[in-house]
Amino acid sequence: MKELTFGMLLAVFEEMFGATLFWTLVAGAVLITLSFLYVLLRDRKVVASQLVRAELLAPIGAVAAILFVQFVTNSGFSDIGGPVDVIALILIGVAGAVGLTVLAYVVQGLFGNRAGKAT
Repeated sequence: MKELTFGMLLAVFEEMFGATLFWTLVAGAVLITLSFLYVLLRDRKVVASQLVRAELLAPIGAVAAILFVQFVTNSGFSDIGGPVDVIALILIGVAGAVGLTVLAYVVQGLFGNRAGKAT
């Protein structure tokens, strides 16, 4: 494997997660991203109080993402073999933290009580 291409990454992720789960996760990420952009454009700013509340869920998202990948790939923490595995685990945690933070912000923006706004 001399080159790392986008197609190769897609093939690896489809093999790891299965095509159905992988593309469901991709569709969910796209939907949440579009919802986040909608909330930002609608509010024309990042609401600090909502962002702080959303950031409180980041550690939960990190742990959940790591446990989810460990479960789906049928591996455990004893299978971590070297620095690359640790880096991958950290990146999975960061992705889970960011993902849950964005999701929590979107949920607050769409369904939360918007003080000062006429409903």
